[in-house]
Formats: sequence, C-alpha cells, structure tokens
Amino acid sequence: MENTNIIEFGSHELKLIDRKEIALTGIKKITSFDSEEFLLESNMGIILIKGKNLEIMKLDTHDGNVKIKGKINSINYLDNKEKAKEESIISKLFK
Repeated sequence: MENTNIIEFGSHELKLIDRKEIALTGIKKITSFDSEEFLLESNMGIILIKGKNLEIMKLDTHDGNVKIKGKINSINYLDNKEKAKEESIISKLFK
C-alpha cells in the first residue's frame, strides 16, 4: 500500500467581512503573498486576492484555513491560462 502525503480538504468557503477581513477554508497552499497580493491554491482552484496592507491573521495548514486582513479590492478565481500567466510573472520577479 502506497502512502502519499497529499492532504485533501473538504469544502471550500470564502467569507468577506466589510472588505477588511477575509476567511477562507479548503486552502491547500499559499503560493505567494505580499502586502498587495495573495495567490492561494484551494480545492476550487487558484485564488488571487488583491488589496492594500494585506497580512495574514491566521494560518492553519492542518485544516486549510486562512484569515487575511487589510483592504480587499478584488478576489478572482483563475483558470489554467490565467494561472500560467500569473506564475510566469511571479517566476520572472523571483529570478
């Protein structure tokens, strides 16, 4: 029997409160983040959160829960083409 270390989280939920705080469940990993942008991988795909003064309030990697505070300007779910574009931009920045 093969033992894989893939963690599968159940449902995915997003709760936005007054554009000042966002709570997410079903997050598999945080790909990148800074004070203006978070790129997260969830059960439902890649999520791009943009805003100002963004910071992590809570990170629970075991359960896949994340809370972010700051001014939330946009939340986008990216398809594969957008994901590739974002990753290429990010990879260029970190080279």
